[in-house]
Amino acid sequence: MLKIMLPMIMLMKFKNDWNLIQVGLGLVSFLVGLNCFSNMNMYNLGFGFGMDYISYIMIYLSSWIMFLIIISSMQVKFKEKFPMMFITVNLFLLLSLYLTFSTLNYLLFYISFEMSLIPTLILILGWGYQPERIQAGIYMLFYTLALSLPLLCSLLYIYYKEGSLMMLLMKPIFTLNYVSMIWYFSSVMAFLVKLPMYMFHLWLPKAHVEAPVAGSMILAGVLLKLGGYGLIRVLILFQKISLNFSWLWVSISLMGGIIISLVCLRQVDMKSLIAYSSVVHMSLVLCGLMIFSWWGLMGAVVVMVGHGLCSSGLFCMANMVYERVGSRSLLISKGLLNYMPSMGLWWFLLSVGNMAAPPTLNLFGEISLIISLMSWNKLSMLGLMLLSFFSASYTLYMYSLSQHGIFYSSLYSCSSGKVSEYLVLFLHWFPLNMLILNLNVVSGIMMYLKKWMLSFKNS
Repeated sequence: MLKIMLPMIMLMKFKNDWNLIQVGLGLVSFLVGLNCFSNMNMYNLGFGFGMDYISYIMIYLSSWIMFLIIISSMQVKFKEKFPMMFITVNLFLLLSLYLTFSTLNYLLFYISFEMSLIPTLILILGWGYQPERIQAGIYMLFYTLALSLPLLCSLLYIYYKEGSLMMLLMKPIFTLNYVSMIWYFSSVMAFLVKLPMYMFHLWLPKAHVEAPVAGSMILAGVLLKLGGYGLIRVLILFQKISLNFSWLWVSISLMGGIIISLVCLRQVDMKSLIAYSSVVHMSLVLCGLMIFSWWGLMGAVVVMVGHGLCSSGLFCMANMVYERVGSRSLLISKGLLNYMPSMGLWWFLLSVGNMAAPPTLNLFGEISLIISLMSWNKLSMLGLMLLSFFSASYTLYMYSLSQHGIFYSSLYSCSSGKVSEYLVLFLHWFPLNMLILNLNVVSGIMMYLKKWMLSFKNS
């Protein structure tokens, strides 16, 4: 476990040196990547921590996104907006994500899950743009805390009944009565808010719009995935009960996804549009997880990774436009092809990734989710058709409105893009398109989970 934790603590000692932190985080993410090939039997890390394939993928994603965040937040360093504090908060957030994804104990998982909220709140309140960031921070805090308290009560009740909270020692709950249903809903709701599911999503656009680029990138890239990861870990206890409520979650997700897609077509704020599109992608992930099929689970994990890379890159580009034009409005930042022609290519590549075109990971993930949903119920085909169509519509709407049209006349000239900006965008796009060539990790996840589920059933 120390080989993951020690680099973070060591980097905190050098928080004065921005360039060293950049190189250090790049090395850490590179070494986490090498770990996959050198040590495949990596479940037990010691100290009550461990990793399976899903944890490993999420830790890799967290390291990678944090490395890109530090590169894209150079304005914090140049304008001297407390850069040492900024580095410390981000490293503490990464440490809490490492703990969340690698713990084998449900209670420590809950504590580190909530712990990641504090640095995110500090990022929004400390480095946000407008006075409304206080309201956005309160929304995020209370939405998450209000529905995570029942999860704590549920975990304490499990400890009282079973005598342990270790993930490997848990037995599935097979009783079907009102108490077990309340128990199920109280356990699941905290993760549905984090995901976020439609109806619990109101905090997300507010938080994204007010957050700095670092806050937006980590929120879209990793923190939304905490909800999906938590569902994978908790739903295994409530298989029998959850199967009776699959219809509820799938119908809310599909209907909610279609409604939010239409909301996206009405947005004029660039960051708000990308934030709402996250809700649409995550609604598909929720469908895949709730119907308990291998294809659904595989598609959900792949879409989580693909969306983390793609959405983070789009927020990064929205921030580049904001730094030049001084506005996030699509009505003002039109005709960007005139100002930043070479950046138009990256807008196109990441927009295409957002609407799941080949050869992105999102394509493979969404095809898997569509197959699983159609095998579960043929009626879901109608919702999936509308969802796929509208998700392509709002992505094209965002691309065409921002890149084409008459440019804003008061903007005289601006930089087409710095080398560091192109590097960040390339490092978002490259894994998003190249990982589809190596899906052995995903098949490894499936084989591992099959063994785990079988051992669960046998116990």
